[in-house]
Amino acid sequence: MTPSKSRPRESADVTIDILVEAGGWPDEAELARIARRALDGVLAEIGADPHADSELSVVFTDDAHIRTLNAGWRSKDRPTNVLSFPAFPAGHGKGLPPMLGDVVLAAETVAAEARDEGKPLADHMTHLIVHGILHLIGYDHEIDAEAEMMEQAERRILASLAIPDPYK
Repeated sequence: MTPSKSRPRESADVTIDILVEAGGWPDEAELARIARRALDGVLAEIGADPHADSELSVVFTDDAHIRTLNAGWRSKDRPTNVLSFPAFPAGHGKGLPPMLGDVVLAAETVAAEARDEGKPLADHMTHLIVHGILHLIGYDHEIDAEAEMMEQAERRILASLAIPDPYK
């Protein structure tokens, strides 16, 4: 499938490339809407320059492919819900690089989590894309203090999008 491009109306000039690689996902227009909403929430949170040019790739795949990626890049031979691959080293407060990187979601894991947690699939996908983008711009959750900062940013972003706190 050919990636589609989505342009923002009133935010930073960040292009989103959508690739539906595998899995039972909503249609591509809905995926682009969800990804744009998540990205715009992150950009508002970090106060991105409205004239910054950048690009983001969001890949929608299945558990088999994300398991391969997780094993190869993180030495964890199991599927996961989302992986992030920054294109450039980044840190919060430094502006946007020309390419943010890739966010990859796994259909079966994402759908099962949404179902098990009683969340609308679109809300869960938005949260995971927000989470992935935050990783691309330098947030992490390997140590408690960083995890708390990232979680608080996610809560603020999702609240701004009228999505309930995923950590409650």
